Amino acid sequence: MTPAAGIADDPLLAVAIRAARRAAAVIDDAARDLKRLPTHAKSHGDLVSAADADAENAIIATLRAAFPEHAILGEESGELMGGATAARGGGCKWLVDPIDGTVNFLHGYPYYAISLALAQGPRITHAVVLDPVHDELFAAIAGRGATRNGAALHVSACHALDEALVGTVFPTRASPKMPGYLTVFNRLLPRCRGMRRAGACALDLCYVAAGRLDGFFVMSLSSWDIAAGALIVEEAGGRIGDFAGGPDFLRTNELIAAAPGIFGALREAIAAARP
Repeated sequence: MTPAAGIADDPLLAVAIRAARRAAAVIDDAARDLKRLPTHAKSHGDLVSAADADAENAIIATLRAAFPEHAILGEESGELMGGATAARGGGCKWLVDPIDGTVNFLHGYPYYAISLALAQGPRITHAVVLDPVHDELFAAIAGRGATRNGAALHVSACHALDEALVGTVFPTRASPKMPGYLTVFNRLLPRCRGMRRAGACALDLCYVAAGRLDGFFVMSLSSWDIAAGALIVEEAGGRIGDFAGGPDFLRTNELIAAAPGIFGALREAIAAARP
C-alpha cells in the first residue's frame, strides 16, 4: 500500500471532505446566479458575500455535528470555540476558508477553492482543498501522503531555479508589504523560467504538490489561506518553510513551498532580494 492509499477512510478527513462538498454546492448555486446577472452589476458583491458566509456556515455546521468539541477559525466567522466537551478536543482547531479566490469567483474566473485544515496543537494533521470548477479534490494526512481525486501526488523533479515555474500571491493594494513584495517579485522574475499569479493561494499550493508549479511564495496571507495547502505540499514530497527556512509560517504568514531541488535556491533568492 502506498503512503497515500486509503487516506479518505480516515474519519476526520471524511468529515472535512463532506464539509467541503456541502460548501461547493452553495458556491455552485451562487456561480449560476452570478452568470444570470448583468456584467459588473452592483448586486454581484452582495451575492458573493452571501455565498462566502453561507458556504462557511455549511462547513461549520458539518464540523460541529461531527466534532462539537473542536474549535473552528473561519475567515468569515472568526474563532469559534468548542462546546461543553472542549476538554476532549485535544487542542483541535479547524482552519476554514470557504472561498479562496473570491475576486476570481466574483468575476467568473475559474480558479478558486474551498480550503480546510485541522490543527492538533501546533501541528497541521489533515487538509482538504476542493476545486469545484474542475472537480479536483486535494487531500492529505500528516505522515500518510497526499492525493488528488484519490491518486497519489508528487512534486516536480525541478533542480534549477532558472527552469522553475513559480507561483505567488500579491499583497492587497493597501498592504504595507506591497513595496517590499514588488522588490522581491521584480528581482526574482528574471531568475525563473516563469512566474504566475492566479489569485487563489490554496490552489497554487496544490499545484506545487501536483508538479504543475515548481515553487510558490507569499508574504501577506492568513493561516486559513495557507495551512491546508502547505500540508498537501509537504505530504507530496515538497519542502515548506518561512522565509528563514523554518517552520513558523503560520505565525509570520510568510511561506515558501517548493520541490526539494529548488527550495534552497528560491529561499536564498528571496532573502537576497528583500529590502
